[in-house]
Formats: sequence, structure tokens, C-alpha cells
Amino acid sequence: MTTFWASVFVFAILIFFHELGHFAVAKAVGIKVHEFSLGFGPKLFSQNREGTDYNLRLLPLGGYVRMAGMDPEEDDVEEGKGFNDKTVIQRLAVITAGPLMNFLLAALLMAIIFMLQGMPVTGTTVANVLPGQPAEQAGIRSGDQIYSIAGKKVADWEEIISTISTRSGRPTDLVIIRDNQRIELTVVPAVGEEGRAMIGISRVQKLNPLAALGNGFKFTFQVIVLILDFVGKMIVGQEPAELGGPVRMVWEIDRAVNTGFFYLLQLAAFLSINLGLFNLFPIPALDGSRIMFLGLESLRGRPVDPSKENFIHMVGFGLLLLLFVVVTYNDVLQLLTNSP
Repeated sequence: MTTFWASVFVFAILIFFHELGHFAVAKAVGIKVHEFSLGFGPKLFSQNREGTDYNLRLLPLGGYVRMAGMDPEEDDVEEGKGFNDKTVIQRLAVITAGPLMNFLLAALLMAIIFMLQGMPVTGTTVANVLPGQPAEQAGIRSGDQIYSIAGKKVADWEEIISTISTRSGRPTDLVIIRDNQRIELTVVPAVGEEGRAMIGISRVQKLNPLAALGNGFKFTFQVIVLILDFVGKMIVGQEPAELGGPVRMVWEIDRAVNTGFFYLLQLAAFLSINLGLFNLFPIPALDGSRIMFLGLESLRGRPVDPSKENFIHMVGFGLLLLLFVVVTYNDVLQLLTNSP
């Protein structure tokens, strides 16, 4: 998979899931949707179904769902079918559905990884024993916890690897814990493909679909917490302000392509979480600002003047474009500086 097609794949699924969230909930609450578009610019493909135009556009850097009633100058909105005809809760559901779908996408992508590639187990527990290797011959089983190697207690997987790697061909005493009992075994590490001693054990375990999905949501939540913690520290000056745009994303995608497909999926999951969180920030033109206006409407008992709200979003969109230019310039400059 080339970097170009990998980038198209990643951008497409991030945008599609985000806009699908807005679209699906809008349809569910009875809002007429004029257009569902992926990308910007000239149309590559267009089809009208039940009054909605489904468009694929040239530039895969965004997308949008155009709903009836969101433009204050639109005067032919069917009664009860406009965005502003719905309750605050219904409109809030439509707006938040986009970012929430990004979080769902991240959980699904990680679940796929955990099912097909596996998930590292914690501590010193053996997830898999390779057939015909020294570990199997010594009697080690999946689920065993390695307590000590050659009389030295080990605390994590890295310590297991570093200890075993130096004992090629040398009988090595192991103490494992199985069913809360300590068992002493002797294993003779063999030389692996990379020239380092190994015994044929792995801490990566493939999960069933339910467990994989649960851990996918857990991973997504943990990443959200880490990102929010970093943003908080960045705001107070404890961390440097580092923003990346499409250029940085393509560069990271290129690295992922060279590393492997599962790394590309993991990167897509991480980017999807970032996109969902970014859209929830109360920045004009983003979903977070629309949520803020809905909250203000709920408190005041009446909506903000639509023309004034749209003007604020328009100004915010202009500022986002300016930020986009600055971030892109910094990305290109940094990549040129770091290039050999």
C-alpha cells in the first residue's frame, strides 16, 4: 500500500465516521438532510436518494452534512424538518454524534488489532508458547507467570528478554507460578533469527471479539485521558505547544506504511481520537462551539440570533484556516530540517 492510498484510506474513514454520526442522528430525529459530502471541491461522484445528495469530492481533507434550517437565509424549510425546529436535546445529540463516532471508530480499529494481531498481557505472564521451541519442551504453558530466571526475580517482560538473551545454549533454571503454585523448570535457550537467545514465548494474546471490543473501548478512554492531560499541561506551559496538520499526518502515515498494516490501523485509531476531541473544543466553527451555543440557549430559554451565531462560526472558520496555514508551514519546515 503506497503512502498516497494509505493517506486516502485514513482520511476517508475518519471523515466518513464523523459525518455519519451527524447524518444518522439527524435522520433519526426527523431533520431533512440536503447533502452528505466527503471531501471538498469538485464532485467526483454524486447520487440523490430520498432527497439527499450523496457526494464524493476531490479533496479528501474534510466533509460535511448540510441539514435543513442551519442556514438562516433558507426560506423553504419544510415545517418540523429543520435543524432549529428540534429540541435542544435532539440538536445536541446530532452535534455530539460526530465526535462520538470518532471514538467508536478508534475502539473498533483497536478491537480489530487485538483480534487479529493480539494484545500484550501485563506483567510476566506468558500469553503464547511457540510449538517445538525450548519453552514448550521445558513444560512452560500459556498462562504461566515467570517468577525468576537463573535465581534472579524478574519484574517485567523486558527483564525476561534481557536475561534470556545472554544465555544461549546454557541450561537455565526458571521458577514459574501456575495455579498459585511455584514450579521449578529448566530450559535451554536457543539462538533466534536475530542472533539473540530465545525460548519461544510471547506476551501477545489474540482476544475473542467481545474481549477485543471491551479492550478497544478501554484503550480509547485511556488515550482520551492522556491527551486531555497533555493539553492541560500545554495550556499552563508545562508542556511545549505542539500541533500537527495534514502534512505531519501524511508523514506519520508514511512511517506506518513502512512498519506494517496493524501499525497503520493503530495510527488511524489515535488520529480518530484526536479528531473527536478537537471537534469538542469550544472553538467557533467546530462542534464544541455549537454545543456551547446550545447550552447557552438552554440557560437563556431562547436561541442566539442565528445570523450572529453563523457570523461567529464564519470568523472561527477563517481563524482555523489561518491556523491550518501556520501549522502546515511549521510541519514542512520541521520535516525539511530533520530530513537527511
